[in-house]
Amino acid sequence: MKLNSLAFRLFRTAAVWAVLVLPLAGLAIDWVHTRDTYQSFDARLSQLLTLNIAFSTDRGEPEPGIPRNVGEPLFELAHSGWYWQITPLGNSPGKRLISTSLASESLALPSKLGLAPDRYNIIWYDTRGPAGEPLRIAETIYNSGDDENPHFYSFIVAGNLEFAETRVRDFRVPLVFSLALAGLGLVLSTFLQVRYGLQPLRRVERRLSAIRSGEAERLEGRVPAEIEPLQTELNALIQSNQDIIERARTQVGNLAHALKTPLAVITNEIRDDASPGARKVAEQAEIMRDQVAYYLDRARMIAHVDVIGRVTEVRPVADAIGRALGRINRDRNLKIVVDCPDDARFQGERQDLEEMLGNLADNACKWARSRVAITVAVEIAKEERHPRRLRISVDDDGPGLTAEQRAQGIKRGRRLDESKPGSGLGHSIVADLAQSYRGHFRLEAAALGGLSAQLDLPAA
Repeated sequence: MKLNSLAFRLFRTAAVWAVLVLPLAGLAIDWVHTRDTYQSFDARLSQLLTLNIAFSTDRGEPEPGIPRNVGEPLFELAHSGWYWQITPLGNSPGKRLISTSLASESLALPSKLGLAPDRYNIIWYDTRGPAGEPLRIAETIYNSGDDENPHFYSFIVAGNLEFAETRVRDFRVPLVFSLALAGLGLVLSTFLQVRYGLQPLRRVERRLSAIRSGEAERLEGRVPAEIEPLQTELNALIQSNQDIIERARTQVGNLAHALKTPLAVITNEIRDDASPGARKVAEQAEIMRDQVAYYLDRARMIAHVDVIGRVTEVRPVADAIGRALGRINRDRNLKIVVDCPDDARFQGERQDLEEMLGNLADNACKWARSRVAITVAVEIAKEERHPRRLRISVDDDGPGLTAEQRAQGIKRGRRLDESKPGSGLGHSIVADLAQSYRGHFRLEAAALGGLSAQLDLPAA
């Protein structure tokens, strides 16, 4: 999964949700549960405190007595963490009463610490019990007398906070496990949804690759409604590109006929005239013809640039050129060797490959003494726009060129030896064609001893 892909963006969103939002949700749920647990614990203490007061003051006497069973058996178990205590305050009659669970111990009175009671007249205080256990104490001051003869007593009920803390801890374990499982499920389901949801885009990508490699001409097949406009527009773009190419070819052909015929007439008319003016006109007409041919080739090149789906098998082209040049140069006993893999394919027009390879091979045959080698290889270049590249080299065993001559040999119209026929445009046309396909052309010293013309072109 690439970092700049849609799949990674969607997956990252789900991961961020799982990592940030789910823990926050877990904290919120834990806070609510903790609050409710301690509130329930306090409500239980408040209820026991009310029952304790009611059952100890229902005898009609001014001083409270030992309350009957208030529904908590732990009050009868020594140091259980659940206690009650009744303490007379001031000059109130009676003595301190304690639950069996306190044994001989007693609890400090929160009212002596200056703590304020809540709206129900209950003072809450957390401390440690006789056995060191955490206690939650609820105390209320009760008047069993009247306004003229008040009798104040401190009623205390204490509960072991470990009961509430244990419930909170026991809840956190399944909470964390559940949220972790939910987060993992969310990320996994998002990953599966992304893989499934982006399948149509991957199919479009494969179909576009098939068009680029020449295996198809249009995007076909059913796609989701969201992608259907994209497929329609891409098909329209492909068709528009093909229409533009066809119009350009037509215009180039018309221009060729319109210019070549007048130039041929001019050349024929002055061919038999030996005057200096006629020779000058013939010379300029020849230059014009070369220039027209050059720029017509450039126009054709531009028309062919980035033609979608044009793929050419390299081996048939190389073999045909090798055979043709072998027949042309059979009287020189020139050996032309073609080394090309069967799967080598050029990402472009066949006539452009024929133009480039034919120019280079023809030039090599002009200068070779006995041997011309056409070598084709397919390589992978990660830094290129088209990773698959064609490496074509045309080598001869001729006299070769110096480094300075090789640099000059690519320039348009530059002929390094006037003894050989030609216009000097061959290498420049090859360079322009290679550049139009985002390729490269250079001249090097050949291992055979002569010149090595090397082409780098996109491979299908």
